[in-house]
Amino acid sequence: MTLELRHVTKVVGAETHIHETSLVLEEGSFNVLLGTTLAGKTTLLQLMAGLDRPSAGEIWFRGTNVTGVAVQKRNVSMVYQQFINYPHLSVYENIASPLKVANMDRAEIERRVGAVSELLRLSPMLQRRPAELSGGQQQRTAIARALVKDSDLVLLDEPLANLDYKLREELRDELPRLFAGRRCIVVYATTEPTEALLFGGNTATLSEGRVTQFGPTGAIYRQPRDHLSAEVFSDPPLNTALVTKTGGRIELSNGIGWQIGPAFARLPDGRYTWSIRAHHITPFQQAAHPATIEGKVLLAELTGSDSVIHFDVNGTTWISQSHGVYPFDVGVTARLYIDVERSFLFAEDGRLVGGAE
Repeated sequence: MTLELRHVTKVVGAETHIHETSLVLEEGSFNVLLGTTLAGKTTLLQLMAGLDRPSAGEIWFRGTNVTGVAVQKRNVSMVYQQFINYPHLSVYENIASPLKVANMDRAEIERRVGAVSELLRLSPMLQRRPAELSGGQQQRTAIARALVKDSDLVLLDEPLANLDYKLREELRDELPRLFAGRRCIVVYATTEPTEALLFGGNTATLSEGRVTQFGPTGAIYRQPRDHLSAEVFSDPPLNTALVTKTGGRIELSNGIGWQIGPAFARLPDGRYTWSIRAHHITPFQQAAHPATIEGKVLLAELTGSDSVIHFDVNGTTWISQSHGVYPFDVGVTARLYIDVERSFLFAEDGRLVGGAE
């Protein structure tokens, strides 16, 4: 069983929402659509579901062209960012609703609802109404309704975005387990690179309606095909500078430079775009022979258990992210260490030519 998008585009008026896209998603796979807001994630989900029709191209499922087939005639489940539950129905009735629409036998409905409720720890609250539930319990109910249907295709559109931090972490851990062993295809849309890394599976990076790369999540993170894919998969944003490589050294336009290792030494001398993720610039030495850089602190913030420092280097803002609490006062000059071997070099056309995580 596969879901195939064959040269699919979506144009609305004069705007192209999805540029030509071809993807093949396999049975039993967990697939992430990763991109910023308006990157095209929801549009792609709607095309996959049959809620919308592509302007060009075809969508094939189980070897059949389903491009014009309505969502009601497909075995598809969707979970959205908002908690979409029937307020006048109990949790049990909400979960059972797609099975009742399918005229399933009562005993089978009870068996399925009981099993999925146990899995999502909803059993004690089956007789409550959605208004009596916490946000996390409401979203669990929506997920349970998607799971109980035993759909061939499950589409999740940023389902954890409106939950508090603790609930997000809890459900992030649970989701891969919930789908483990199922024969369905799961597609999960998110703006957060961290979620993609936690889920594993495959990831498609999206930017302005284009799928820039698709493949195993870890491989794309470590070896992005181009600068755009690396940017999509970096939060905080990449630190980027134009550099000149000469022998075993790279230099920024402002004269700052470092020695580089074997990963880059084989490249021809010339101009490149150099990039490094924020967590490879830290206030402490993390490599045997790190480069150092000094800059004026613009902002120091705590995000959970991490310290994120924005600092100015000769008019350019750089960002450092470190696990732990590092109090830097705004305006002071800070020295930070750069793990140069963890950086990337991109050619003028944006292709990755050197470096790896």
